[in-house]
Amino acid sequence: MRIATFNINSVNRRLPNLLAWLARAKPDVVCLQELKAETRAFPEAALEAAGYGAVWCGERSWNGVAILARGTAPILTRVGLPGDPDDRQARYIEAAVQGTIVASLYCPNGNPQPGPKFTYKLAWFERLIGHAATLLAHGVPVVLAGDYNVVPTEHDIYPTRSFDRNALVQPQSRQAFARLLDQGWTDALHRSPPEPSVFTFWDYGRNRWARDAGLRLDHLLLSPGLMPRLKGAGVDRWMRGEDGASDHAPAWVTLG
Repeated sequence: MRIATFNINSVNRRLPNLLAWLARAKPDVVCLQELKAETRAFPEAALEAAGYGAVWCGERSWNGVAILARGTAPILTRVGLPGDPDDRQARYIEAAVQGTIVASLYCPNGNPQPGPKFTYKLAWFERLIGHAATLLAHGVPVVLAGDYNVVPTEHDIYPTRSFDRNALVQPQSRQAFARLLDQGWTDALHRSPPEPSVFTFWDYGRNRWARDAGLRLDHLLLSPGLMPRLKGAGVDRWMRGEDGASDHAPAWVTLG
């Protein structure tokens, strides 16, 4: 089973890109982020015609998350993280697919920092850490996939000082991600030096795609029981070079 995560950066604007990738890559499960569409505007019919059932939670102009499953309908288990009933941002959705719980998440960016957006980012991450612990306690196979808006280490960003004050690389952001991993999750895309860095995001500005000036923001975390089933992981970089592409590329894992 291949499970992918893809920050699509407007699902309707980039629907042709998404459909072309689905046809070529044929992932079994896809976690989408940044739909930038209201719930009623999600392109359900086009995705169904492509062979994918879906569950989703939209938000006008911003955010939005979805889970697609090839040849079947995901079984919705949760929309939104517990812990803050006043938080209406569409950033978390969870479903059961082929015996595995899959979550699509879009962590807050947190910029500018310090400030209320960074405070919200860290509070949201605390809620994610708490819910992830609950999922592990159930002992079921789980994949937490999405745009975490965290660069875990210096190896996960191109050589630069331009991000030094960015929320993506702050110690608090990295510590939150590390605490999540310490629960027992496996970061499937992690590579250690001297292996080449793996990037999933290239900003549109300053010719960053052509220069391979990327960051690793999109992560797939596997619960302990899934680690023996991990057969491979990677990034479909070619998608970032397509006309009208998202600034992210799809990342994926293959489970046996």
